Order: sequence, then structure tokens, then C-alpha cells
Amino acid sequence: METPTASPAAGNEAEADAPWLTAEEQRMWRAHLDVCRLLEYQLGRELQPHGLAMNDYEILVVLSEEPKRRMRMTDLATATLQSKSRLSHQITRMEKAGLVVREGCPGDRRGLYAVLTDDGWQTLRKVAPDHVRSVRHHFIDRFDSDQVSALYEALAPVAAHLRALRGRG
Repeated sequence: METPTASPAAGNEAEADAPWLTAEEQRMWRAHLDVCRLLEYQLGRELQPHGLAMNDYEILVVLSEEPKRRMRMTDLATATLQSKSRLSHQITRMEKAGLVVREGCPGDRRGLYAVLTDDGWQTLRKVAPDHVRSVRHHFIDRFDSDQVSALYEALAPVAAHLRALRGRG
């Protein structure tokens, strides 16, 4: 087994007890961070010509998968890992672009739905093939089928753990 990497503040007793990453763990962790950041950056760049940001695309996809293409704003914030305030600003921008509208919730005067418009649906249908090609080119095609299965098996428990921490287990 490799020796743990050095503490950033060697000599500090509290930090000396920290479960520092081994060199191999550190290498894997940093590669993971690089992939997440670089992939999101690249996919975002490739959505720009369509007039969309990654958050826009995610919201369009989430709404498209819902019955009646609508979702309560609070549930949409949870599904997209955004604060209610940030989502509200995002939806305002998307409303101005004609992609979504807000509608009141029957029986709940304070509740609002975000609803995918016909223009939003058509935008998603137009953009999705390019986006899927990008995901395939920059990520999926970098693995063989055994690696795809192994990566899923490795990541699914982490995702489940983190969802449970958020109360969405």
C-alpha cells in the first residue's frame, strides 16, 4: 500500500490524524475533478451556438420528462441542484427566451409550476441530437462496454449516498 500524501500543514496534530489520500487515490480524485470540470465546460461551449447554457438544457430535459411537461418550482430546484432563488432567476431568463412559462398551482396560491412551452420543446428536440453526439464523443466513446459498466457500478453507490444525504434517496 502506498504511503499517504503529506498533510498540507505537517506538524498540526489535528491534521496529522486526517485520512490523507494515497498517491493513487489523489491521482484518481484529481482525474475525476478534471473530467467533471472539463466535460461540463466543453458541453457548455457546444450548447452556446444554440443559445443555451448547461443549466438551460438540464431544465428543458427535466421538464420534458415530466407529465404535462411541468414541475413545481421547488421540485425543479431540487432536481437541478439549484437554490430556489437561483432557479427563479434562471427561469426568468428562460421565460424571456420563450422556452418556459410559470403557472400557478391550483389549490396552492404560493406554489408555481415551471412549464415547458412548445418553443422550449422544439428547441430541445433540435438541440438534443447535437448534445448527445457531444456526450458520446467527449465521454461515452472514450470507454469500451466493460468500462462503461464498471464506471456505472463504481459511481452509482456514490450518487446514491449523496442523494440520501440530500433526502432524495
